[in-house]
Amino acid sequence: MTSTDQQVTVHVFGGPSTLIEVGGLRFLTDPAFDAPGDYPRGNGNVLTKTAPSSVDPADLGPIDAVLLSHDEHPDNLDHSGRALLATVPLVLTTRSGAQRLGGGAARGLAPWESFELTRPDGGVLTVTAAPALHGPEGCEPIIGEVIGFVLTAADLPTVYVSGDNASLALVREVAERFGPVDTAVLFAGAARTANFDGALLTLDSAQAAEAAAILSARSVVPAHFDSWAHFSEGRGDLVDAFTAAGLIDRLQLS
Repeated sequence: MTSTDQQVTVHVFGGPSTLIEVGGLRFLTDPAFDAPGDYPRGNGNVLTKTAPSSVDPADLGPIDAVLLSHDEHPDNLDHSGRALLATVPLVLTTRSGAQRLGGGAARGLAPWESFELTRPDGGVLTVTAAPALHGPEGCEPIIGEVIGFVLTAADLPTVYVSGDNASLALVREVAERFGPVDTAVLFAGAARTANFDGALLTLDSAQAAEAAAILSARSVVPAHFDSWAHFSEGRGDLVDAFTAAGLIDRLQLS
């Protein structure tokens, strides 16, 4: 799937992995390219990948930075994703994730902390870590640290990557600081597991449409709503929700 305008291009490869091209830089989100299979999580919990990615990581070309929302769940960073991290010059992720990844290319960011990258044209693009909540209030001791990302430059459209976030209140905080957002890459799918009595771990489709409205997003690229068994909503639900909200013209699906 591809969303393109003159300055921002987003390719979605299945699951959370997207390639964002902006300002002459190429960003890869949450690399997860393993073949379908099971990932035991302890206590009898299993995450199951149901479909392959649409790209081989060897065919991605050069990556300037990986935007890793968190490293602790295999649907966001799997075996092939970890191998890919060794080949890129920069990995922006959570503070605890950078420690677990052992330094090197990994740089940990706290929410609202920024990192600047030099663009090929000599300009600067700023990546700011956005807060994210991967479940209901109080989930952090079990789920761990998660962040999203905002990409900004004085002469470029603003891009927001939600990461695994289930909180519209945090989306409002992003909108207050950075809105309106040009392109929003929203992790959706209404993920649910046995944790927290099946509470939402990511946005459902109606919440994704509401997030688009909150952000005043011109273009919305949904990601991480397919290829894994723990998603309870998919493509059709997104189309229905954005249609009901009067925002179907903003939804970028192919």
